[in-house]
Amino acid sequence: MSEEILNKVAQSAIVSIDLEDYYPRQETVLFDLKPYLFMEQILREKDFRASLQTIDWSSYQDKIVAVTCTVDAIIPAWAFMLIASYLQPIATAVVMGDERTALQRTFLDRIASIDAAAFTDKRVVVKGCGDLDIGSVAYMEITKLLRPVVKSIMYGEPCSTVPVYKRK
Repeated sequence: MSEEILNKVAQSAIVSIDLEDYYPRQETVLFDLKPYLFMEQILREKDFRASLQTIDWSSYQDKIVAVTCTVDAIIPAWAFMLIASYLQPIATAVVMGDERTALQRTFLDRIASIDAAAFTDKRVVVKGCGDLDIGSVAYMEITKLLRPVVKSIMYGEPCSTVPVYKRK
């Protein structure tokens, strides 16, 4: 009386997405404008431009760079544009803010780059547990991205899911 054991999960048409696959693995570093200001308070254009030309920008190669100023100084918009012009060709991402903001923004950009059309009329499970604390915002963003095209969205593991959305 040997019955064949069927893996119904494997046979189902459920597609699983693991958001950890989109989590940035690159190092996140801070670029602080403070040391490039006169007396660490005032931006003098000529000195600022000259100091940026002396930086070894290759140290930011393939990193996520958070650009900020840790002192209360008036920084013109063009200064951030200038920094971005140096960093953009070599860094993985350049984000205004602290390291946490840069990491989260990069992560959300990667989620936004997912081709939602590939999930058209599919039942999708967004993997719910893993080694990284990816945050609720990522789950919200993947839901917003997929909801217009999928049949359903579930949270968890294919063998044990929580229904989130089902097209009627």
